[in-house]
Amino acid sequence: MITLSNLAVQFGKRVLYKDVNMKFTNGNIYGVIGANGAGKSTLLKAISGELEPTKGTVELGPGERLSVLSQDHFKYDEFTVLDTVLMGHTVLWDIMKERDALYAKTDFSDADGIRVAELEDKFAEMGGYNAESDAAALLSGLGIKEDKHYTLMGELSGKEKVRVMLAKALFGEPDNLLLDEPTNDLDLETVQWLEGYLSEFEHTVLVVSHDRHFLDSVCTHTVDIDFGKVTLFAGNYSFWYESSQLALRQAQNQKAKAEEKKKELEEFIRRFSANVSKSKQTTSRKKMLEKLNVEEIRPSTRKYPGIIFQMEREPGNQILEVENLKAVTDDGTILFDNVNFTVEKGDKIVFLSRDPRAMTALFEIINGNRPAQQGTYNWGVTITTAYLPVDNTKYFESELNLVDWLSQFGEGNEVYFKSFLGRMLFSGEEVLKKVNVLSGGEKMRCMIARMQLKNANCLILDTPTNHLDLESIQAFNNNLKLFKGNILFASHDHEFIETVANRIIELTPNGTIDKMMEYDEYIADDHIKELKDKMYGC
Repeated sequence: MITLSNLAVQFGKRVLYKDVNMKFTNGNIYGVIGANGAGKSTLLKAISGELEPTKGTVELGPGERLSVLSQDHFKYDEFTVLDTVLMGHTVLWDIMKERDALYAKTDFSDADGIRVAELEDKFAEMGGYNAESDAAALLSGLGIKEDKHYTLMGELSGKEKVRVMLAKALFGEPDNLLLDEPTNDLDLETVQWLEGYLSEFEHTVLVVSHDRHFLDSVCTHTVDIDFGKVTLFAGNYSFWYESSQLALRQAQNQKAKAEEKKKELEEFIRRFSANVSKSKQTTSRKKMLEKLNVEEIRPSTRKYPGIIFQMEREPGNQILEVENLKAVTDDGTILFDNVNFTVEKGDKIVFLSRDPRAMTALFEIINGNRPAQQGTYNWGVTITTAYLPVDNTKYFESELNLVDWLSQFGEGNEVYFKSFLGRMLFSGEEVLKKVNVLSGGEKMRCMIARMQLKNANCLILDTPTNHLDLESIQAFNNNLKLFKGNILFASHDHEFIETVANRIIELTPNGTIDKMMEYDEYIADDHIKELKDKMYGC
């Protein structure tokens, strides 16, 4: 349990929030949401003690332990992977180190013997004899194989370190758990494992994430930072988003009577509650909506970018044909081989692989930016493409301001280009900023504006939600669902895939798995799981 009393955080004259009085209780998972800069990560830091709040107190339940997902991936480089995870339970780790130090003494005394006996009792009481096997199970669940458990952290890749740090945070089932962007750099299968793990976690969790499906799957409550306040709502992210949009429409409809508004809100709660109770998500098992009331629902101050893709012309019958395509890395790793597929009108295809480099290689090849080791591809004569690469660094190595930068990619006057930047929430003096100082999220919004200029009938998107906030992801997702042309994309956003794709192609070193089906059905199909293991040579 975590209790916040009169909490306030202020930087200079800027007040993030004040008078925060809130209690987070066992068995619930709280998703912390808010616009960029609202103070989501700051709230977690104030709770963990990493940041001293301007005012107020944070209290845990008596004798409770708090664990935090660390963002410092270099701190443990001199330790083994397994020891790093064990260090997540600080009390147990301290007992282990003191016990081992005493056993290593050459002049072991009677007093040492008494102390070791005390430590052994505590060690056993805390499940110490199962600690290594429990830590190993966590690591394996997160995709770190046994042959790396005794490797030094400094020898791991950045993505592997992320998984170890997550295992460290989860180890020992802490009473209170703070997770800041836990799904970053996790593949879809590992995110699914984490969702399952948290579904059985009966303690208190606060999580910040831009992954909407993850928030919907695990969260029983939403902590919204808006209006300069921190407000607690029952329900997951989708409930908050849909209810806030409904409240906004009602606020704009001045003619609607108060009774009619209340009736509409009550009907919305009833429908949403019924859907959750029928779902397989964690939230349905944790009685997410048991204490909802109409008064909780209010419009948000969030701004959503205007992401609108329009086609200049309808695509013809021939979209794209790929025959016998193969891609190999510089070190000889086969990313994919014997890839054959034909894109049909209306196809919105998500490309999957256990190696994310495979999708990037495919997109780079069909965009003419990289040669294939083997095979051909052929675009239809009516097809125009707009490409969003996963790495946009080369586009921003410039001293140009936003307007001049965007004008490189289309024809029009300054007002025309400012209108596209305005849709992407760049206004006033912001459009005169130099592009080489933009943040990752700002660069992505510029790249999306660039794509909109093309009026293409085929969109190619390599991990399009990278660096975007929840508002931009939601707006992007909403428009792609309505887009009438073709979409070829890769993503680690479950919701994005499930709501956009009508076809799935998995790239493997031994060909493709090509299915016209929903993503949730695809990942649950046991036959496909067996086929994937065979295709990857497992």
